[in-house]
Amino acid sequence: MSQPITKSPTETMRCIETLITVFQRHAGKEGDKNKMSFKEFECFMKTELAPFVENQKDPDVLKKMMSGLDGSGPDGRRDGQLDFQEFLNLIGGLTCSCHNAMTSSGPARGRH
Repeated sequence: MSQPITKSPTETMRCIETLITVFQRHAGKEGDKNKMSFKEFECFMKTELAPFVENQKDPDVLKKMMSGLDGSGPDGRRDGQLDFQEFLNLIGGLTCSCHNAMTSSGPARGRH
């Protein structure tokens, strides 16, 4: 009987796993393990995205970000926490901004 072929995780799969791990590391310390409170979000931002936080002039930038990311729940109200989808919206938005900045300035880069 032949052994199933197991491949090493791809770079993309490792990135997905890392995002899940980082979210789980910061979420749930103050309640729901599947959500980040503002305090947990603030810790995440100051730990994982410190240069972004340090370069902000608005002292309320994290509160404003959290409010913008916090989608409404089934009852139409915001819950003041970030679930994983809302967290991914943050990561996706930041990634798009970085991509746009990298591709709009400087010499053209080769593609793989």
